[in-house]
Amino acid sequence: MNELTWETADEIALALAKRVQKIRRRRKISQEALSSKCGVSLGSVKRFETTGLIAFLSLVKIAMALDISDEIKELFKEVPYLTIEEVIRENR
Repeated sequence: MNELTWETADEIALALAKRVQKIRRRRKISQEALSSKCGVSLGSVKRFETTGLIAFLSLVKIAMALDISDEIKELFKEVPYLTIEEVIRENR
């Protein structure tokens, strides 16, 4: 990471958590109902929405329960090359 980072990892995680929380609320699903539906503990759901901290597998389960798992599947799918060396290494 040679370039400047304008957001910390914690800030990115919390922003993601707030987006997921907004989707949950839009769908009128309580934290308790989401926990029950996806099999992630209520404490983990609450902690995620408050701090952004969550195990990746639990995030996937929450996304599946909210019917937004395609967003997770698309993560890192189309990552641009940073250098010509990356293109050469990938094609070897």
